[in-house]
This record gives sequence, structure tokens and C-alpha cells, in this order.
Amino acid sequence: QNSSEMPETITSRDAARFPIVASCTLLGLYLFFKIFSQEYINLLLSMYFFVLGILALSHTISPMMNRFFPANFPNKQYQLLFTQGSGESKEEIVNYEFDTKDLVCLALSSVVGVWYLLRKHWIANNLFGLAFSLNGVELLHLNNVSTGCILLGGLFIYDVFWVFGTNVMVTVAKSFEAPIKLVFPQDLLEKGLEADNFAMLGLGDIVIPDPRSLGSAPFPYSLKKNTHTYFYTSFVAYIFGLGLTIFIMHIFKHAQPALLYLVPACIGFPLLVALAKGEVTEMFSYESSAEILPHTPRLTHFPTVSGSPASLADSMQQKLSCPRRRRQQSPSAM
Repeated sequence: QNSSEMPETITSRDAARFPIVASCTLLGLYLFFKIFSQEYINLLLSMYFFVLGILALSHTISPMMNRFFPANFPNKQYQLLFTQGSGESKEEIVNYEFDTKDLVCLALSSVVGVWYLLRKHWIANNLFGLAFSLNGVELLHLNNVSTGCILLGGLFIYDVFWVFGTNVMVTVAKSFEAPIKLVFPQDLLEKGLEADNFAMLGLGDIVIPDPRSLGSAPFPYSLKKNTHTYFYTSFVAYIFGLGLTIFIMHIFKHAQPALLYLVPACIGFPLLVALAKGEVTEMFSYESSAEILPHTPRLTHFPTVSGSPASLADSMQQKLSCPRRRRQQSPSAM
């Protein structure tokens, strides 16, 4: 991404191809676990997500932690710069700016990272999982409601097939020792923090049906109507769909594809509201690549640094005066 651009918008073609790519990835992981030893695979993945988790958690907690620093906190600025070449041909490879507050957040996140690496505790797993989810929600942007419907429709079929049609999804979820899912201990009251019987929720079931990203949430503002009706409707629909998933899972004691319940709810509820208000045509013809929900922080300018929480927060209000270059986008968890 260029530093002056918004996060890349998902097009209808991207949305249609996404379930196919996800299916190939899922099947590849399944075969990988069948062929190679799970021990070595999970060791490699643990180190990979250890680094990613620390960076994601540090970025997530930075705005909250800034409130706890006193006004007289000695906050010093640092810069980590790697260049290639010399003279006029010198080119920046890494230009990372950070401060003392960032180091404190990074240290706290590292404690969680070491805890996860050594114990694989479910609380550490969930902290990393929530951090990945929040970063994913921040970056995901759909330009219209139709794209959201295409994406959710394809993932609806994807989720149902791989959970009910085969054992691939469940096998990968149980074998994959990485914070790509939230786990909920079912024996918490019996064993406390040492619980070991978990229900799981994939991070994709959190990020993909996000009300802010589906396109219906910012739709009213294209009509110059200062209302949160569609956002609240989508939010309630998500809670309803997730609650229904958990209820069905406990009734039938079998893994459930969450999107089987989330997709009809997240599409159906806003559609019913639009139908009642006579705005169905306007909803599906609405398209915007820049409009976002009011009071929802979004990165409008990216600094030359990659992953500095304080710099990211500052860049929301002003552009950096130094020349911007392309930054490497960190991988995101599915």
C-alpha cells in the first residue's frame, strides 16, 4: 500500500474468489498435517505467531495504555533505519519510528507472548486472537453491500461444506496450535484456569461478518442521514447469530459452522430494515470507497514506519512531513 492510501478495498471479484482460496488453503493445511509431524509444524507456527501476536497485541493496547502514562512520563523518540546503497542511490529498506511508550507496550505484549509460547494457555491464546481480530476488522473494507453479500454467501457454502461435508475443518482446527481461534473452556467451573475442554470460534467468524465492514453500516451516511440504524441492526444480528450457534452446538454436541447462522442473520436483519424503510434499491446501489462510520477511528494516512502504535495514532490527524515510501504489509490471520 502507498502510505497516503486507505486500506485496499475488497472488490466483488475478490469476494467471489475468497472462498476458493480459503478452501485451497484449508485443504493444504489438512494434507500438511496428515503428511508431516504435527510437533514440528506447530513448533514452527508457534514461533511465527509468537512474533505476529506480540506486534498485533502491542498495536491494539497502545491507545488504551497511553491513558495510563503520567503527563511527565519521559517519552523519548527513537528511529530504526536500514538503508541500501549510498549517495543519491541510497534507498530505505526499514524506517521504523517508535518511542518509550511503544517499548512499554511491546514489553507487556512480550510477557503474554512468552506465556503463550511456554504454556499455550487459553487466556494468552485469546488475547492474541482478539488482537488479530481487531487488526483484521480495522483493515477490512468493502465498498458496497453487494460485495458483502457475495463474500458472505460464498463463505456460507464454504463453512457448511467443510464442517458438515468433511472432517477437514475440525481436524485442522484441533491440530493447529496457533491463536487463529478463540477458545471457551466448557469445564471452567470444575477446573478453573486449568480447564482443558474447549469450544472454539474461528477468527474469520469474527472479522468477516463485522457490521462496520459489510457496507450496510456506513450506507445511511451516503443518504446524508445521521443515523446508526443499520449498524445497530447488524450488531444485534451478529449477537443473535453467534448466540444461536453456541446454543445449537451445546444442544447437538457437534461442531457447528458459525457462518451457517451468522450469514442469514447479518444479511437478513439489515435487509428487513431497508425493506421496512423503503431503501432496498438505495442500499444495493450505494457504493463508496472512502465513506466510513462517524466516531469510528480509521487510518487515513499511513506513516513510513511499520507497526508503531503511537505513529499510527498520530498519523490519523496529520501527515508526516518526511517522504513516504512503500511499507511491507504484515500478514493477517484468517
